[in-house]
Amino acid sequence: MPHTPIYNGKRNVSVIGAGFAGMAASALLARQGCEVTVFEKNDTLGGRARTFSGQGFTFDMGPSWYWMPDVYDRFYAQFGHTTADLYDLKQLDPGFAVVFSGNELMDIPADFEQLCALFEQTETGAGDKLREFIADGEFKYRVGMDEMVYKPGHSFIEFMSLKLLAQAMRLQLFSSFSRHARRYFKDPRLLALIEFPVLFLGAMPRDTPALYSLMNYSGLKQGTFYPMGGFGTVADAFRDIARSAGVNFRTSETVERLETHHGKVSHVHTASGSIKTDAIVGSADYRHIEHALLPEADRQYADDYWESRTFAPSCLLFYLGINKKIAKLRHHNLFFDEDFGLHAEEIYKDKKWPTAPLFYVCCPSVTDSSVAPEGQENVFVLMPIATGLPDPEPIREHYYQLLMDRLEKFAGENIRDHVVLKKSYSVSDFKNDYHAYQGNAYGLANTLGQTAIFKPKLKSPKVSNLFFAGQLTVPGPGVPPAIISGTIAAREVLKYLNS
Repeated sequence: MPHTPIYNGKRNVSVIGAGFAGMAASALLARQGCEVTVFEKNDTLGGRARTFSGQGFTFDMGPSWYWMPDVYDRFYAQFGHTTADLYDLKQLDPGFAVVFSGNELMDIPADFEQLCALFEQTETGAGDKLREFIADGEFKYRVGMDEMVYKPGHSFIEFMSLKLLAQAMRLQLFSSFSRHARRYFKDPRLLALIEFPVLFLGAMPRDTPALYSLMNYSGLKQGTFYPMGGFGTVADAFRDIARSAGVNFRTSETVERLETHHGKVSHVHTASGSIKTDAIVGSADYRHIEHALLPEADRQYADDYWESRTFAPSCLLFYLGINKKIAKLRHHNLFFDEDFGLHAEEIYKDKKWPTAPLFYVCCPSVTDSSVAPEGQENVFVLMPIATGLPDPEPIREHYYQLLMDRLEKFAGENIRDHVVLKKSYSVSDFKNDYHAYQGNAYGLANTLGQTAIFKPKLKSPKVSNLFFAGQLTVPGPGVPPAIISGTIAAREVLKYLNS
């Protein structure tokens, strides 16, 4: 976006939600001369990237994987910053580790040639196959970043350029990710490693377009990074950029109603009163904004639409402060010691609490001494689950014991007796804190029928000055897509205001 303001007078833009999408949109709009107010129902900024502290520990409550670093770089550059200006970004080595049955541990090295050697050691010929697979993923990533992902998804016409049409077959929008991966690899350990981003953030691998092998390029070739101090430092960077641009944040202020007249939002109503607005960016839960804030006549999606959608998982999380070090834990640890296919079926098809779940353990104190007291460990455990499940304390505790059994077996030492801080978080918490539909944690799954123009529309067809951003619209779940979503929404608001 050009830096020159496009208005002689100020236009008032209201943003609902201060996650990455909302903060990105607000900063870009303020930088263009708009008077921007962000309403955030919680008392802190960052959305799902909130933090909490206790007993010397600081926990990231949401995102922990820092992939696609160029998306952050691109956003910061618009404000004259580099990532290094804002926080210390460290590449992890190993990027992450995978635990298979029998407590077999596979460290994923940061060096790509070492990774190819690891694949070759695991399956004859897989080293060269990985080079081919990642080269294909890099092509998709470059085309996606340059040609596709910053489009608003209004209609097919956006994707009808001759260049994109020529590249369509190589993008594999209509091929299955699962089938694509099996063209390259046979060993179930390598397939689990390749498919895990799809399971944790997307859908069943067989229902996900092979286009999303671009994620493997980012994670395995670009690398896995960590912002020192935790993901809260990234949220702080977005907050500071937005404030420097002139954004006004109003925390602990829930939007109660959007007043519409003649197909436009005229006022935003909160418990504190109302504010006149020229445009709205709704970066909170899409369904909540439509169904709780808009008159019924102004809604574009009925309940049966949302009920028919395929959602990425919710999750059960445990934040644990442990008063000793755990030698075998890496920064990122994926426990694939049970049946991948069964857990995926139970998330997406059966929608039940899992029988033998896969899970993820993050231990940032391996890398960052600031997040835990000296000699202690900051750990959070994440188990993907279906959306909409009841999550009373007895169920949470049952899975805590189950996961800790397996974690202690892997670590070869007692951990439970050393837990000095414990907090759980699950479906009902996502609903309460974020108005998340069915307690979803990541938004809509990246199935073909929910990609690009098939996602909920970024621009309301019924309310001309209402735009959406975040994980339930384009381009999808994850922090980099949220940043991109806020960027697209800001651009579309500016087009509207300048029309």
